[in-house]
Amino acid sequence: MTSATIDPADTDVHGPASLTAVRPAASPQRLLADLVPPRHFTDARFDTYRANPAFPSQGATLARLREVADAVAAPPRRGLFARKTPTAPAVYLDGGFGVGKTHLLASLAHAVGVEHTAYGTFVEYTNLVGALGFQNTVAALAAKKLVCIDEFELDDAGDTTLMSRLLRELTDRGVALAATSNTLPEALGEGRFAAEDFLREIQALAARFEVLRVDGDDFRHRAVVTDSRPLPADVVEAYAAARPDATCDRFGDLLDHLATVHPSRYGALLDGVGLVALTDVAPVTRVEVALRLVVLVDRLYDNDVPVLLAGGGEDALFTPEMLRGGYRKKYFRALSRLGALAEDGRALASAA
Repeated sequence: MTSATIDPADTDVHGPASLTAVRPAASPQRLLADLVPPRHFTDARFDTYRANPAFPSQGATLARLREVADAVAAPPRRGLFARKTPTAPAVYLDGGFGVGKTHLLASLAHAVGVEHTAYGTFVEYTNLVGALGFQNTVAALAAKKLVCIDEFELDDAGDTTLMSRLLRELTDRGVALAATSNTLPEALGEGRFAAEDFLREIQALAARFEVLRVDGDDFRHRAVVTDSRPLPADVVEAYAAARPDATCDRFGDLLDHLATVHPSRYGALLDGVGLVALTDVAPVTRVEVALRLVVLVDRLYDNDVPVLLAGGGEDALFTPEMLRGGYRKKYFRALSRLGALAEDGRALASAA
């Protein structure tokens, strides 16, 4: 696969004053180029993962992934008895929110070599198929030694079937696989809840995956983002105005704008942005709006973009019905990540 380039028109080094003013473009080459460990995990390595001795599965998973990295990075065997397409490792990291699964996945990618690895979220891969077509996506990814899928999602039957077919094509070509997903907080005592769902949904691939359990507590220690104290709107606006790389938008306006931008371009939406400020934050009541917000939060988190929130912080961002529904894993992940970014933003504003 040839190296991908990013069109200069896709970037804005200064950052816009408002996200709603941005009409991002993301070419197929840009989508391929973005399949690398996110900025938040640029420095993630096996040596920087701190396994909690209170949860032995963390240390065991770390040790096993070191072995996987060595196996994937090793040059292929040559000779009369070498298999034409050796069976490559396939591992699935099962655990709750904030236990370090993404850190471990990014560490695996760095150990194998980012030039030999495609790293993205489930949504990024389905978007890639939409942009390139299925066979072109297979060809592009088959040039890699390892494909990492963070946050494998099981809530859309069509997308899950598509991803299962894609992974089968890749494993048939000797590409190693590594995936993560989340067990809901209330299901952590129920054994391999998410793993069973994952293996059932990928069906023909299930026997190829080795499940690695990662137990532990959410290191971000966030319940819901709006439990943190919101900042006054004038403080949020003034701090954002003082930073050339900050944006400031009304929450409702941004949600409306997201409806006009394909989720595959949310990463490009944040080009050049170092801080996102939102005023009039209020509960989201429509599922399609909430799902777009989840994708944006993932891109904010991947790029280490702090946020400042002003508005109704005493209310839940998502409705109780949403948090009990089929997309609840996505919502809980978004709450955990947005809570961490909001605390980062609060710390910056407090220090100013």
